[in-house]
Amino acid sequence: MIGKSMRFWIVRFLTIVGILLGMFFLSKIITDNLDSYYYQILIQCGIFITLAVSLNLINGITGQFSIGHAGFYAVGAYVGASWTLLWQPRFLHSAPFLQMGTTFGDAINLVIALVLGVLAAAMAGFVVGLPSLRLRGDYLAIVTLGFGEVIRIVVLNIDEVGGARGLSGIPTLVSTGGMAVFWVFLLVIAVVVLSKNLLQSVRGLTWLAVREDEIAADAMGVNTTKVKVTAFVIGSAFAGAAGVLYAHFFTGISPDVFDMNTSIVITTMVVLGGTGSVTGAILAATLLTSLPEMLRFLKDYRMVIYSLSLIIMMLTRPQGLFGTKEIGWKSFHRRRRTSAGGSAAA
Repeated sequence: MIGKSMRFWIVRFLTIVGILLGMFFLSKIITDNLDSYYYQILIQCGIFITLAVSLNLINGITGQFSIGHAGFYAVGAYVGASWTLLWQPRFLHSAPFLQMGTTFGDAINLVIALVLGVLAAAMAGFVVGLPSLRLRGDYLAIVTLGFGEVIRIVVLNIDEVGGARGLSGIPTLVSTGGMAVFWVFLLVIAVVVLSKNLLQSVRGLTWLAVREDEIAADAMGVNTTKVKVTAFVIGSAFAGAAGVLYAHFFTGISPDVFDMNTSIVITTMVVLGGTGSVTGAILAATLLTSLPEMLRFLKDYRMVIYSLSLIIMMLTRPQGLFGTKEIGWKSFHRRRRTSAGGSAAA
């Protein structure tokens, strides 16, 4: 007989294998059948969903106020691109398996770039998270915004990474074998599953306690220092991974891609979706990424309609599209039980 613990891990392993296989075949189908224009929009939506949900870990779940997320995005993009353009050729003689141009070689290099980008962004998040121990609200927002601009200015003045010109000719490792959808949305699944599980775990309750009342949480024994720094590190790490995928899909990056406007757009996605709602962050990121492209036929009036749409949505739903609500299997089953109970009572 298989024990409950063993059965649990077998089911989880088979679930992961099933998701990976499903993502693999779905990526192939989408790549072969979707127009290149809509394909790029789909990839952009996936990247911005990751950015919005990862920022929601900081702003929505722990109640911090960070508006410098583009800085971590930039760290991941430049560190990942530096591996494939600058550092990888130096290791090629001693490690021939790093040769790019094959499916295996491209996958290995992309994984290494992801690891380096994630670690660099997480370290940057740790550095920025430390001031959050003393700052909150508008003051923390100013610090994070300043950090994002510092990263952009530093990159702007480093000739080794292209300076103002940026880096071009980055290998399209993400797209090798038609796997762009696989890599991008595998990252989306990872950040969403982490966020959902966090909200339903004991550890997640401590994060929510810090958001609701930091002083009371500290008085009840919650390590608020650890919670806030951990939130910054995890959120920054996912932003760094999104930067690596962006660089290796669009094959070029420059400091302008990671400016203050990008940070504000990511923050807007979190607020518009509902601060603290993972589902809201996903929907808002999809809308704000695709809406400008959907309105492109309006030409000069495109951004006017886009801006008016944002204003109307925030006036009619100041709490965000979802507030703090979530859509998932539990809510679906809850509705079914409620409707069943209502019909039985009738």
